[in-house]
Amino acid sequence: MNFKHIAATTLLFSSLGATQSYADIEHFSIGTAGQTGVYYVVGQSICKMVNRETKEHNLRCSAPSTGGSIANLNSIRSGGLNFGTVQSDWQFHALNGTSNFEAAGPYEELRSVFSLHSDIFTLVTRADANIKTFDDLKGKRVNVGNPGSGQRATMLTLMKEKGMTLSDFKLAGELKSSEQSQALCDNKVDAFVMVAGHPVANVKEATSTCSTHIIDVTGPSVDKLISQYPYYSEATIPGGMYEGTPNDVTTYGLKATLVVSTDTSDKVVYNMVKAVFENFDRFKRLHPAFTQLNPEEMITAGLSAPLHDGAVKYYKERGWIK
Repeated sequence: MNFKHIAATTLLFSSLGATQSYADIEHFSIGTAGQTGVYYVVGQSICKMVNRETKEHNLRCSAPSTGGSIANLNSIRSGGLNFGTVQSDWQFHALNGTSNFEAAGPYEELRSVFSLHSDIFTLVTRADANIKTFDDLKGKRVNVGNPGSGQRATMLTLMKEKGMTLSDFKLAGELKSSEQSQALCDNKVDAFVMVAGHPVANVKEATSTCSTHIIDVTGPSVDKLISQYPYYSEATIPGGMYEGTPNDVTTYGLKATLVVSTDTSDKVVYNMVKAVFENFDRFKRLHPAFTQLNPEEMITAGLSAPLHDGAVKYYKERGWIK
């Protein structure tokens, strides 16, 4: 399905027997990720804010579940989506035509809208798998994530830095994020990785259903990634957030970001941004990962691509940028 297609439709709204016609509703889409992850909540939450004001701006938003960051970026580029939630590292690589986007080349039409919560690299293991460090994954059954997902690409980046390949695992699973918790508890895999804001539903599902641990991801390889790339930083998952992990977990992460292309109009981007920030307190209550968000950081942190002109217009009106 082509979610980016801007369709002119006529919607009929009836109230107390009276019919009011609203013509030319523009539909736009936000690519998310698996339905149990925070990216899906991000898209659904933004659309909720936008669709509350459809009568005012004649816009209607949808947020389909997708394969994740890289799938979203590829779909925006090919015209399948308007917006996408993506990890800040893959925004950088798409803009510059590096890493997974080397063959496609620089995506000069890519634009930032804002950043969101911190996405934390998370390693969840079965308690009986005898995994105490990342290196202990060798010879184990590991779900690395579905092709097109940011978690898989980030996992492969760390593995490359460590000199590891998928053949080092007894099994390299490609399950979607919504499937991996059950696979762990059904003893089909020994561990899975995620890159997500916390708390996240499928980690809660795994940790409350079977005996698990969340493992520190540290060491020289992680330190090198953090020092080499501006979109990585140290991160902590608070102890006690999940069953089986009473102590803080030290790892690393990046930012979740919302991107679009120059093909999407200033009107759409402006009204989408306005809908979020005019209802910001309500928006922050929609997921625990949003509670620490603040506009000043959101319009700068983790953004490699230039801001879209529609976003710039709103931020200037609020006095956030000159």
